[in-house]
Amino acid sequence: MSDRTRNDGDGFLDAADEVLRGAYDPPMSLAAYVDRVLENPTAAASGAGYLLAAVESYGTREVRERGETLDRYRFFDDPANDGEHAVLGNTRALNGFVDDLRAAATGRGGDETIVWVDGPTATGKSEFKRCLINGLRAFSKTDAGRRYTVEWNVAGAGGGVGGGGGAGAASLSYGDGGDAGEWYRSPVQSHPLSVFPEAVRESIADAVDGDAYPIAADVELDPFSREAYDHLESTYRERGRRDLFSAITDRDHLRVTSYVVDVGSGIGVLHAEDDGTAKERLVGSWMGGMLRELDSRGRKNPQAFSYDGVLSQGNGVATVVEDASQHADLLRRLLNVPDERRVKLDKGIGMDVDTQLIVISNPDLDAELDRHAERGDADPLKALKRRLSKHEFRYLTNRRLEARLLRREIAGATAVEESVGEPAEPTGVGRGSGPAEGDRDPGAAPLSIEVRESDGSLVERELAPHAVGAAALYAVVTRLDAEDSPGDLDLIETAELYETGEVRRGDDAVTVDDVALAEGDGRNGIPVTYARDAVADLLATTADRSHPDLPVERVVTPTDVLDAMAEGLADAPLFSRAEAAEFEGRRSPVAERIRERQREDVVDAILAEETVPTETVAEYVEHVYAWDEDDPTDREREDAAPDPLAMKVFETETLGRFDESDYRGTDPGRDVERFRRERVIRGLTRYAWRNRGEEFSVDDVELAEVPELKAVIDANDLADVKRRFPDLDPAAWADPPADTETERVKADTIDRLCERGYSRASAELTSRAVMEDVREEWPDVDAGRAGDDGDDGGADRNGGGDPWD
Repeated sequence: MSDRTRNDGDGFLDAADEVLRGAYDPPMSLAAYVDRVLENPTAAASGAGYLLAAVESYGTREVRERGETLDRYRFFDDPANDGEHAVLGNTRALNGFVDDLRAAATGRGGDETIVWVDGPTATGKSEFKRCLINGLRAFSKTDAGRRYTVEWNVAGAGGGVGGGGGAGAASLSYGDGGDAGEWYRSPVQSHPLSVFPEAVRESIADAVDGDAYPIAADVELDPFSREAYDHLESTYRERGRRDLFSAITDRDHLRVTSYVVDVGSGIGVLHAEDDGTAKERLVGSWMGGMLRELDSRGRKNPQAFSYDGVLSQGNGVATVVEDASQHADLLRRLLNVPDERRVKLDKGIGMDVDTQLIVISNPDLDAELDRHAERGDADPLKALKRRLSKHEFRYLTNRRLEARLLRREIAGATAVEESVGEPAEPTGVGRGSGPAEGDRDPGAAPLSIEVRESDGSLVERELAPHAVGAAALYAVVTRLDAEDSPGDLDLIETAELYETGEVRRGDDAVTVDDVALAEGDGRNGIPVTYARDAVADLLATTADRSHPDLPVERVVTPTDVLDAMAEGLADAPLFSRAEAAEFEGRRSPVAERIRERQREDVVDAILAEETVPTETVAEYVEHVYAWDEDDPTDREREDAAPDPLAMKVFETETLGRFDESDYRGTDPGRDVERFRRERVIRGLTRYAWRNRGEEFSVDDVELAEVPELKAVIDANDLADVKRRFPDLDPAAWADPPADTETERVKADTIDRLCERGYSRASAELTSRAVMEDVREEWPDVDAGRAGDDGDDGGADRNGGGDPWD
């Protein structure tokens, strides 16, 4: 609705008129339709070609899955429905599906193919179907995607159509009560070009410029429309009309109309619960009462057929057989449909079919198809298996995608993951200020849900930061093959590899190119529906904890989520005993990683005032490179002299890594020189510096993207905390005494966590949990000089590193 729409009854009616006007074209003549086809061949594309055009109309974007970069069709992000039914992940399988469409549309041997989407429960197969329907519906409402069929009116052309000489005006209605002036649409969305004789159809196809989406030139009229055509032809032939085809297709008898592609109109969907004989489910059934009423001189009149089978509904675009194992008997009957593109209504009545067959199933169809595999060439299902093109949907092995999916399952969130090359999303908690909801790491961001209590009142409950991420990471690690881990990576590192494409180990990085990923990853594990139900149960109950001022009992923490998921495994019928035991054992490394993330958030909040500005770091790096240069006069530009005092102040006061004893005045000692060269310069490499152009600036480099430099800048750990707040007492954090450093630090930390996405209640619970862990190791923390952390210099479990960013 536009901003000018009135908020009253007439205003909403006007808005509805505007929406419908944009969805349909006015009826047109057959000649006008041919002109439309010559201008836009998609208007007459085959079913597979039209589906391909719809998919390609939204373009592509780059994504990273299983560590590799792929082009993904935006169509599967459900842009027509704001992402509500987006298919998350499985891009390689979706691309294979599109390749099948392209082969079928262009006739490159793929027109015999039945597309088979296979995978375990809750892997996105139902979302694929819904996304397909949404996208086709939206595409058909656009000018480029209009879909057309024919309507007939035989009034004024003589006696009743197909009848036995009944009185009254001619009509295509079911029985004697029809309006002779009424128009009747083809019940199976027949292509308007099917009205033309075959030779003319081929000439039109030859005249079409471009073959990206070949038109459907080999499809005959459906039996219902053929009844009208034959009646008109007989009538005008008896009258001696020489322009016989023009008389039959006169605007008074035939018109071309657009229709919105939807279930029942261009899309056929056969559900598991649909019953009936094979013919009834595929094409429809004969209506006995109508056969008697039409009295067609001893033959079956196609007007008396229901045309409500899945192939009839899907004629023109696509036919989907859902939960195919429940309709295994139909699959063999579908064998000849892709080959002959024709089905029979009765022994002597056939109907051409132009539809892309899509079969969706769980893995039980595999077992059904292999039932006779031991018979070799005598396997009765071998011909069917030859025609099936299988595309396997798997569980997600990307924590970020799984978190998005879980948020959608819990709260209906519809955001689609960012493309490769787009800015990475901030976490929304931890460093920096809190970004907008759509800019947060979906696993780290909190989530608030209104829950109805037993008395009918609504109460807001909160999934604390990292709670969704904990559920997502737990689900992901259960889907990984522990016995076939890539390289020597553990489960958490493998999950990181799937998400980011690399795993950092000190100065080294393990990338997807360095290891062989397990073939079985994603085929088994905890489905998103299990995690969703566990979280939903937690949201519906009140936690057994309290606080005098904060509603902590309404907060669901990451620990709550992991405990609920692990404890429910043994009683869930979905898992075998062995699976439940295996999955329960994978909780511990996930819990440890989540505790690391929480500690990072709290430590960074404590030290927020000490954060080093990027500009200061960039200036320091400029000075370090200039200091390291052996012979600056050899280059094309004159460099600014390094400032030794500025570097010393940065290293001693800002970083706190060195003291006066490490310098001779402002000249660096051996340890300082080693730090500058091995920690700072290695991150950008001397080569990049020496080959820079006249306009080079450190501002051109993403300093935080250099792992070695990031470790220097973000090395906020307990040593930094203890050095800067020596009187802080973690043991007193829960209830700090008044006028103490602990009280002041806690108050500031809670405020900063709230600025970064936490509520006061979740900030209280998280900081308490972190300090409870810290209190035991606090006496052993060395607060002498920050950065004395061994040779690797990387972030350790005390915070600072961000393995997911």
